[in-house]
Amino acid sequence: MGESHDEGLDALIGAIPEGWSRARVAGETWGVTRTTRAGGKVVSLEAERLGSAEGLGANIWFTADGAVLKPCEVPAERVMQFLRSAASPEGDARGTTP
Repeated sequence: MGESHDEGLDALIGAIPEGWSRARVAGETWGVTRTTRAGGKVVSLEAERLGSAEGLGANIWFTADGAVLKPCEVPAERVMQFLRSAASPEGDARGTTP
C-alpha cells in the first residue's frame, strides 16, 4: 500500500474542512474527519460511508519535497479517488454538525 506523492494532494486536502464534515461521493454520503497535527505538517483523514462499514484512512505528511500520502490499509489510489470526488463541487465536502 506504501506511500504516494501527488502534486494535487495539497489542494485536495485543503478542500476538506478541519474536524468532522459530510461529503457526497458517488451518490453516497460519507462522514469525514480531518485532524491537523504537528503545526500543520501532518493531516490525518478518516472517512466512513454513513450507514455502512466501508471506510478508509490516511495520513498526509507535508515535507520539503511536497505532500506525501500514507494510506492506512487501503491502496493510495482509492484514497486519491475519494479525495478527488469529495473535493469536487459535486462532492460538496462541507463542514456540518453531526
